[in-house]
Amino acid sequence: MVRIWNKHKQSNTPLKRKVFVGLSGGVDSSVAAYLLQKEGHEVIGVFIKTWHPDWLPCTWRDERRSAMRVASQLNIPFFTLDLEDAYKKGVADYLIAEYAAGRTPNPDVMCNKEVKFGAFYEWARAHGADYIATGHYARTKCKSGDGGLYAAQDENKDQTYFLWAIPSTVLARTFFPIGDYTKDMVRSIAGKAGLATAEKKDSQGICFLGEVNMKEFLEHYIDIQPGVVLNTSGEPIGTHDGALLYTIGQRHGFTIHKKGTDSPALYVVSKNVKDNTITVSASFEKVESDVVTVKDVNWNTGEMPGGTQLMCRVRYRQRLMPCEIVDDNSVRMIGAHEPATPGQSLVIYDGERCLGGGVIV
Repeated sequence: MVRIWNKHKQSNTPLKRKVFVGLSGGVDSSVAAYLLQKEGHEVIGVFIKTWHPDWLPCTWRDERRSAMRVASQLNIPFFTLDLEDAYKKGVADYLIAEYAAGRTPNPDVMCNKEVKFGAFYEWARAHGADYIATGHYARTKCKSGDGGLYAAQDENKDQTYFLWAIPSTVLARTFFPIGDYTKDMVRSIAGKAGLATAEKKDSQGICFLGEVNMKEFLEHYIDIQPGVVLNTSGEPIGTHDGALLYTIGQRHGFTIHKKGTDSPALYVVSKNVKDNTITVSASFEKVESDVVTVKDVNWNTGEMPGGTQLMCRVRYRQRLMPCEIVDDNSVRMIGAHEPATPGQSLVIYDGERCLGGGVIV
């Protein structure tokens, strides 16, 4: 039996709020809308139309149709919000420019910052929303007013790594209704409620790419040429598809010419976009510096946090690592740690609370 714990009712804030829910057409956002409606809120469903290349098959109409079905089942108003321009500029163009510069960007972070909790939030507030909500696996204490962001109950689904760039003022008016549930519980709730998306598969990868991989996408915008794989002594040992495609720590996607059955796994430890080479090694833990520089920093506390028991991660699903904040643009990693990849995010935690982060330089 799935128990629905109504966490929002524990507040002294008046119960009924006008909440604009980003309905993506998936089960998570569907259940988010359902739970808010069960709590007594005035729920409005909004499908956000984003950009996709004109040379790719269009799938957004199918997703909108799923979202509309759920809105109809819940008998809530439904809108389609065209944020194509905001997505193209804030996510797609950013992604292309970062790869061209030799960095590995995180489009999910930018989508959340620029689109869902940027343009959508502003539109919703301008149209009378008290709060917005999405189907992210995360938690806030918005009704207590601390504007904090907290890890989801389900550690395997926690998405706070992608949400660090949201300002505290926006978080204070954001609900993450499924943050207290596991994925299995969410599907069970959807099934018991008879929602049309209960059995729908989760989407994978970047929404505008569909079945196309990153290499195929970037080849339409950037000149990508195959190159040489080097060992740490600078000797050529294989080939790759193009240096700008690779991420520090990656251990696949390149070819080693002489490799035995007992050869150790090799990781990308550096890349040179100018020479179009990548360097690989069997050792992944060794890094050149214990200080990571970040930019575009956002602190959900409103200021640079203190404390000596802070943890961080430099990629999604990575184990948390001890660290300390040196200044607004520098974080010192404590002990052995995996290398940080320029363009990815360094995200800081104090226990369950996500304090914010920055883009790795």
